[in-house]
Amino acid sequence: MEIHLNRVDYIQVGVTSQKTMRLLPALRKKATQKVAIADHDGMLTCFGMKKGDAVPVFKTLPGQKITRVALGGALGTPQEKIFVCSGSQVRGFTKKGKQFLTFDANLTESINAMHVSGADLFVCASYIYNHYCDCKDQDYFLSGDKINDIACLSSENLTHLVPVLACQDRVLRVLKGSELVYDIEVPGPPSVLELYSKDGGEEILYGTIDGKIGLMQIGEHSAATKWELHNNKKKGGILCIDTYDIIGDGVNDVLVGRDDGAIEVFGFDASSEPTLRFEHVLSESVTSIQGGCVGKEGYDEILTATYTGWVTGLTTEPQKAEAGPGDEVKMSKETQSKVEALRAELDQLQIKVLQGREQYQQSSQSNTAVSAVPVFSINDKFTLCQDNASYSLTLEVQTAIDNLLLQSDVPIDLLDVEKNSAVVSFSECDSEVSSVCSVCNVRPTRLDLSLRSIEGQYGTLQAYVTPRLQPKTCQVRQYQIKPLSLHQRMHSIDQDRPMNRLSLVGQFSFAEIHSWVVFCLPEVPEKTPAGESITFFFHNTFLGTQLEATYCKGEGHFKSDNISTISILSDVLSKEATKKKINLNISYDINEDSVNHTLKMIHPKLEYQLVLARKVQLIDALKELQVHEGNADFLIPEYRSILDESTNLLEEYKKQPAHLERLYGVF
Repeated sequence: MEIHLNRVDYIQVGVTSQKTMRLLPALRKKATQKVAIADHDGMLTCFGMKKGDAVPVFKTLPGQKITRVALGGALGTPQEKIFVCSGSQVRGFTKKGKQFLTFDANLTESINAMHVSGADLFVCASYIYNHYCDCKDQDYFLSGDKINDIACLSSENLTHLVPVLACQDRVLRVLKGSELVYDIEVPGPPSVLELYSKDGGEEILYGTIDGKIGLMQIGEHSAATKWELHNNKKKGGILCIDTYDIIGDGVNDVLVGRDDGAIEVFGFDASSEPTLRFEHVLSESVTSIQGGCVGKEGYDEILTATYTGWVTGLTTEPQKAEAGPGDEVKMSKETQSKVEALRAELDQLQIKVLQGREQYQQSSQSNTAVSAVPVFSINDKFTLCQDNASYSLTLEVQTAIDNLLLQSDVPIDLLDVEKNSAVVSFSECDSEVSSVCSVCNVRPTRLDLSLRSIEGQYGTLQAYVTPRLQPKTCQVRQYQIKPLSLHQRMHSIDQDRPMNRLSLVGQFSFAEIHSWVVFCLPEVPEKTPAGESITFFFHNTFLGTQLEATYCKGEGHFKSDNISTISILSDVLSKEATKKKINLNISYDINEDSVNHTLKMIHPKLEYQLVLARKVQLIDALKELQVHEGNADFLIPEYRSILDESTNLLEEYKKQPAHLERLYGVF
């Protein structure tokens, strides 16, 4: 079933965080709903639509940045009380804007996830989960890795509320009280959780940072995967999910918002498998998504909030006028008055801008002038992509990006990104620091880059972001490129492979060796794990080799089928220990079979790249022959296929610069 949705922009607030917009329940079926949205300025805004205009219900005063918004209320009644969290404080407001609750959780870290159910409040900071009932402390849990989101399940089959934590180490943790009951492995770091049914139930949807979606059935003692969608088209990570019957077939559809601006609707066929029914792309990341009725009574819509605070609807209401080229558009009086009001507002804004510019010029020329540096927010993400063993750097700014300067003290390859049409220039520095300058000219507020590092060479990548603001100002962001930067966490490894071993023994604490492992490998939590020892598993996204790291106070053991990984670890760990003046007793157990094993893994990749490079070298000569002879019929089939596929071959070769050299380096 095809669905047609039309875009409507409602209002703009300040910069927003993930899951900070909610739709209040409707008074009756298909009636318009009020929208509650909170921003980084600390303001909670509630508005409704009346005759096509956004009418504010209430607006709170500015304060500390709001990181989450949730709806609550007494069980069995409409969930129309609005709860917001900022810092370690939770505040509650009625639908009219009256504040009825201020609760300080006394956490050392800011709350980043929250769930409200009746008198129960569940909050999570980076590693800490707390459960309060009537604002009294009930349960506490310390997670092994960062908590990204929380959801609580309730149904007739469950004897108690079941909290589920989405944790950075690719695990959903299911709790009972203060105890971990079991954990569920998911295919990527989960970023968001959402109940499939708003009336409760045991089904929970999850979205991952690398763009995968799944549905799990959670029991008190075990869980089952209902379905899983992989991110084959390399779309952005999932920031928000909601369920709503937008198609109108009586089954809840899954609404998804991604960090690359994509909005998707997944419907269900007879086999209960999700299929993509609708897609729309905004120019910035979608931080919140809700299904409901906002613009006009009787018309369902998907409501979204973006990073810069735009509240946008995709409505089933048909557009009133569709004019072809040369046609006159007949506008209603209502639309004409709207256009006139917008023009008047635009004129006023232009006058204000001119006045502000004149005031700034005058103040900057006075003797007591103080330069006012404009403040702007940057939403950045630096993540390892498993599919092509590269790092994805995404930078999103409130205003248009003028230029970006990348500076690295280690060699990096800048890969081609389809979504990015920035102009790139390279320059070599005296101190062997490679710099890259890119000027964005297509998606002005957002820039996507893809780059690949070389394992064994570690340092810092710095991004200097300059927006189109006056006076010119710049913000610097730093990203660590680790010694084993192309390794990614996994749940288990193949123990049958031939392994090389590295063992360290010395007078070091558990916290010290953990800090060394954090320095060497990505995706390791900075907080020292609970317990006396820990084991992590990794795989190399570039080569497919594996690593097992087990360590405790006074000793560490590392196993890998790649001897280069062991060599890099040995060098870096001994350097870090020398800095702390700690003597290490290092021993190796080298397995000769591992060298042949690793070479056999690399061989197909190397062969493929060599064949690709040779084909690309032949393209120009073959094209010249084709022009000279008038056709390519005289060529052997192999050469004809190269000509036919020349566009794809060149595109693939362009996407992987220096790939062959990197494989030679591995050898």
